[in-house]
Amino acid sequence: MMSQKFRLLVFSFLSLSYFYAQASTVDSLDVPSAVMNKAYKAAVVLPASYANNKASYPVLYLLHGGSGHFNDWLNKTPDKMLVKNLADQFNIIIVMPEGETFGWYLDSPADPTNKFETYITKEVIQKIDNTYRTVKSNKGRVITGLSMGGHGAMYLSTRHPDLFCAAGTMSGAMDMNYTRFRINEDFAKSLKDRFQKLLGTSDTSNDVYIKNSIINMVDAIKKNGMPVIIDCGVDDFLIEANRELHHRLVFNNVPHDYTERPGAHTWEYWENSLPYHLLFFSKVLKANGVAVDK
Repeated sequence: MMSQKFRLLVFSFLSLSYFYAQASTVDSLDVPSAVMNKAYKAAVVLPASYANNKASYPVLYLLHGGSGHFNDWLNKTPDKMLVKNLADQFNIIIVMPEGETFGWYLDSPADPTNKFETYITKEVIQKIDNTYRTVKSNKGRVITGLSMGGHGAMYLSTRHPDLFCAAGTMSGAMDMNYTRFRINEDFAKSLKDRFQKLLGTSDTSNDVYIKNSIINMVDAIKKNGMPVIIDCGVDDFLIEANRELHHRLVFNNVPHDYTERPGAHTWEYWENSLPYHLLFFSKVLKANGVAVDK
């Protein structure tokens, strides 16, 4: 006769097997770039329901920050199950594309090897829509990111409202004028050199800084009428730019969700922030009629 201890062991094994069978899955997808003549990867989290549901799923494009890469959101959060659990909770595909360590998700006017605006909007989205059952319209695409990725999410959504229905930013670099960041001299010198390569000048009064900074795109954001969520930690070195963007949006009567919370430029802060963005996006996707029922 099977002992109680053995039965408990078998039950535990079967329970774990069932759990992992029902959990979200992570794909590492090759997304080569013709425009940059490079090969890049993207991480794609599919909710557990995707395997047995024939519906088309909405997609969240989740962008990494400076000095990071596509797998940061899977590897650097204190809770390594964060993104997977959120994909399951909100029944959404989460795509984490490559933006390089200092790509800024734009097409560089100075560096022909840096064309990440074109890469994301024309190559990554096309690859995702051709590979998975997605909602293939802006009604089912949302985008957010942290720091440089927060800039990227706002930049891409503002310039391409035909591709996204809502956007967010966490601790975003809303102003590319790095001389206004609360940082030490060594960090400022590093940024100066990197912006010189990216934009062709380190002169922050140059038009290339002004026209590419989200803080100066309020008119376009208002015209698009896209739901936007913004948050930043009160101890973050980018807090002033986020406050200024918020003030400009309020002054121009642009509806948006804005929050300041305790915290700095850390993964602990972003781990706490991301679920709020998913909740915000889920309401938009439900209103668009593209949310997938559990």
